[in-house]
Amino acid sequence: MNALDMSFHGRLTVNPAHGLARRSIDLVVAGIAIVISAPLMLLIAVALRVEGGRSILFVQTRLGAGGRPFHMYKFRKFRVDCSPHGPALTAVGDSRMTTVGRFLAATKFDELPQLWNVLKGEMAVVGPRPESLAFADCFRGGLEAVLQYKPGLLGPTQVLFRHEAHFFPRSQDPALFYREVMFPAKARIDLSYYSRRTIASDIVWMARGFLAVLGWVPPPPVDI
Repeated sequence: MNALDMSFHGRLTVNPAHGLARRSIDLVVAGIAIVISAPLMLLIAVALRVEGGRSILFVQTRLGAGGRPFHMYKFRKFRVDCSPHGPALTAVGDSRMTTVGRFLAATKFDELPQLWNVLKGEMAVVGPRPESLAFADCFRGGLEAVLQYKPGLLGPTQVLFRHEAHFFPRSQDPALFYREVMFPAKARIDLSYYSRRTIASDIVWMARGFLAVLGWVPPPPVDI
């Protein structure tokens, strides 16, 4: 157990609600999505290779269920010469983005490799967005309860904050705003939803997530 695991050890248990039925749905949905999106992922990989060289995937350590870290996969959006120690948040018009990267950010196609994380059992189709280690200290004051749930590709916060960078005010440091405003807001939404989720409601959020990718972000349900 590393230092990160120990920081949450004794405070968290993984919620057993993500059982066999949800895992079966995850496998079926992820498997079908991989088959359908395979040609698109191949085109993206070729475009990234032509534009910027060998680095196709961006691999980052994120917090999983129980606070355990795992490697999350994304298509690379930034230039290959960007420092891995740069800002943890992507700003509007971020100068680190490539031309292909801007397309991936707008469509959220950079998230497609996370289907492999779902197949591996590290993520679910529906679950809280896995947080980067840069903001691990935000899980306090009861908000660490979010880490009971397996992180996911889709869910209430992923849909409602699809254009997250546009929420950051220009007059305030993005990281500070994220810590003090955005993270607590997203964590409370997650805790409200996942404590009473059903398989049917998860399927609804899958549909809403698909619509969001197409460019339509519907208003939140009145009971969220």
